[in-house]
Amino acid sequence: METATLQNKPIVTPAAVTLSGSQAVLDALVQEGVTTIFGYPGGAIMPIYDALYDYQDRLQHILVRHEQGGIHAAQGFARASGRTGVVFATSGPGATNLVTGLADAMIDSTPLVCITGQVFAHLLGTDAFQETDVINITTPVTKWNYQVTDATEIPHVLAKAFYIAGSGRPGPVLIDITKNAQLQQFTYEGYQKCDHIRSYRPKPVVRKEYLEEAARLINAAERPFVIFGQGVILGKAEQEFKAFIEKAGIPAAWTIMGMSAIPTDHPLAVGMLGMHGNYGPNVLTNECDVLIAVGMRFDDRVTGRLDKYAKQAKIIHLDIDPAEIDKNVKATVPVWGDCRETLPMLTHLLDTKVYPHWLQRFHDLMQREQEQCIQPELHPEGEVLTMGEVIRELNELTNGEAIIVTDVGQHQMVACRYARMNKTKSNITSGGLGTMGYALPAAIGAAYGDPSRTTVAIIGDGGFQMTLQELGTIMQYGPNVKILILNNNFLGMVRQWQQLFHENRYSFVDIQSPDFVQVAKGYRIEGQSVSERSRLREALRTMLEWGGSYLLEVMVGKENNVFPMVPQGRGVAECVLSKDEI
Repeated sequence: METATLQNKPIVTPAAVTLSGSQAVLDALVQEGVTTIFGYPGGAIMPIYDALYDYQDRLQHILVRHEQGGIHAAQGFARASGRTGVVFATSGPGATNLVTGLADAMIDSTPLVCITGQVFAHLLGTDAFQETDVINITTPVTKWNYQVTDATEIPHVLAKAFYIAGSGRPGPVLIDITKNAQLQQFTYEGYQKCDHIRSYRPKPVVRKEYLEEAARLINAAERPFVIFGQGVILGKAEQEFKAFIEKAGIPAAWTIMGMSAIPTDHPLAVGMLGMHGNYGPNVLTNECDVLIAVGMRFDDRVTGRLDKYAKQAKIIHLDIDPAEIDKNVKATVPVWGDCRETLPMLTHLLDTKVYPHWLQRFHDLMQREQEQCIQPELHPEGEVLTMGEVIRELNELTNGEAIIVTDVGQHQMVACRYARMNKTKSNITSGGLGTMGYALPAAIGAAYGDPSRTTVAIIGDGGFQMTLQELGTIMQYGPNVKILILNNNFLGMVRQWQQLFHENRYSFVDIQSPDFVQVAKGYRIEGQSVSERSRLREALRTMLEWGGSYLLEVMVGKENNVFPMVPQGRGVAECVLSKDEI
């Protein structure tokens, strides 16, 4: 039997070798093509970190400043690269600090493999130091989780973890490894990737009769409308989707997570759906005769009141996850399957058409929105800067080529409404969970996920203060992240609701902030703050052209609101353009 040191070389020999569980973990990552790990060491995961010392030439480890920052960074990496993100954390508080990111990744279908250390197996259930039942805690927010207590399980468990995380509808997987399993020596016979699990069907069987019925409905439609989500991006079906809408000639609108699947200036792109989406697609959802949903889940922010949602339309729903079909909106025709496979099959059955009068309806409503909402936001007449004009200037300087990572709040809605995106995987945001503090660490991950592109993190003053300690990660490792803080001295979205629906009772939303520029300089990151329009463009240019990370704070109007808006409890067609309509 050969004993492997593993120092400076991966295992490629088919001969059995003796390894520790920790070494087997790291070899599995190498064999899966992992390049970057985000993590934070601690007692229960220390054997894995000790083994990592010998893997530094093959695995890049980024020491974050908080485990939540680590998992958000892994999310950003996954979303920008299209590959599975990896994060390490220790037991107890280290593991529980991952829970928010797991929930975020679960609802936004982000592929992650999270590896947590755990106390020795004989201490499980004894309330040992830093012991938590991480399996039961994370079961609701993981696609799969598993606790390893014997090192011999590690190779096949990790192979299964990567397969589950990245196949079908992606999601987070957590593997909890007891300390004894990390230290245990065992006979290692190599690593074999997983491509099949008997009880797991990541791709449903495509039923051609449903595709044929969907094609009949679309070909007979007079006012068809396509709404698409992140499933197009996750399925790597951008070209197939583009071919589908172009042959069918159908107007298409995106959910917040689907943004960038096609260029935002595509002739058939009619804007964003949702609570703060564009007026036309929201209103005309209730006028179309056939609604084709592709890779989206009909969440409440898109549908508004379900009893008022698209009742006049035949619904065709394409999704890889059968659980999403009929969950919220009853489908006339369900099309199960990977949209990269189903879209070409459907496109083949369609007639080539155009709908100029129907498409003009979207343009007419966009013109109304342009006059009442867009023009005042993008080209304000007053002295106070608006969030929208900052995004407009950013568009002109990046030409729609940057990765835009947004936090949660008014700035998120404004950025997703107005950012121009020419490439897929350009919009990284916390959509389903709405996690404040997401953007800064996610932008760090995105910068590693696709270093060929400029990464801009657009963050509010509230969200930035939730994870600003990750400036330390930037300081230590130097990823190129452009940090754009839109500061209105409020928790802006909550304030907007308090103004509109709670009689201006501003309850604990006036937030005081430190001097962000000085804080950044404390982390050796350059920056500046601007509040004058005359300085805005040059400040943005400086940020983008700076040779490394840079923080730009822009002081914007304190009580500006984001419109259009679908007030809670109303249908999508009841979208309003100003507070006077509420």
